[in-house]
Amino acid sequence: MLVSHKTPRAFLNKTGGFLEGYEYTLNPYTGCAFGCKYCYVRKLPVSLFRKEEWGTWVDVKEALNGPFLRELERARKKGPVRIFMSSSTDPYQGIESKELVTRKLLETMAEFQPDFLFVQTRSPLAARDIDLFKVFGSRILVSMTIETDREDMRKLFSPGAPPLKARMNALKEIKENGIPAQAAVAPVLPFADGFPDRLKQITDRVCIDDLFLGDGANGRRSESLGMKELFQKAEAEEWYSRNQLAQVITAFEKVFSTENVKVNKEGFIPFHKDIQP
Repeated sequence: MLVSHKTPRAFLNKTGGFLEGYEYTLNPYTGCAFGCKYCYVRKLPVSLFRKEEWGTWVDVKEALNGPFLRELERARKKGPVRIFMSSSTDPYQGIESKELVTRKLLETMAEFQPDFLFVQTRSPLAARDIDLFKVFGSRILVSMTIETDREDMRKLFSPGAPPLKARMNALKEIKENGIPAQAAVAPVLPFADGFPDRLKQITDRVCIDDLFLGDGANGRRSESLGMKELFQKAEAEEWYSRNQLAQVITAFEKVFSTENVKVNKEGFIPFHKDIQP
């Protein structure tokens, strides 16, 4: 893993397009060591402009409390401050346990709180920051990616990502501490019978997405990343279909209440009434 340390011009970046309801994205790192094979960021400039393969490098953004606090203050003067963390990296990838960039940013935001904070991760390390998540009350949603309950699929599609059981345990702990949380079954990978029931034991809310709606290019990025061939290798071609999403939604709605099954960006929009501490 190639690790570099950099001082960013800014942590907060203006959003647009897909991230409806948010003014800013916040990425504590550039690059992501998890390197999931289906990750749409592989086809974005942040990845394409680098010589190194996605998943083999990480730029650590030096988190200085003073400058970031001033960013938050300036943003507040312009209007609502709703933050999506993170849109192109995982804020809790392994290096965070040493560098503490995400932790430091959360400490600053706990002092000068945004109107809403969305935390997207697939790492059980997120449970470390339960003490800070609690400070935000109902103005936070922690979203844990659990795209399948089959370890063979996890190892095929995202071998660098944390084991599924560890993620489930972390989500359960976060939810039990009264923090608004959801499981992101995104993108949907082949899963075993009873997967919705297993998730219902640890969370009341799920967000579902697939490789067609969720890649930001109507499936073209996923196709260029070789997802069709990977599903064939998994002997699960039927799962790589635009029709599969409807079946998955139906399966989850049989277990969760309909209003707690969100699809695509519906699962990211802030200030839902059902987001309660």
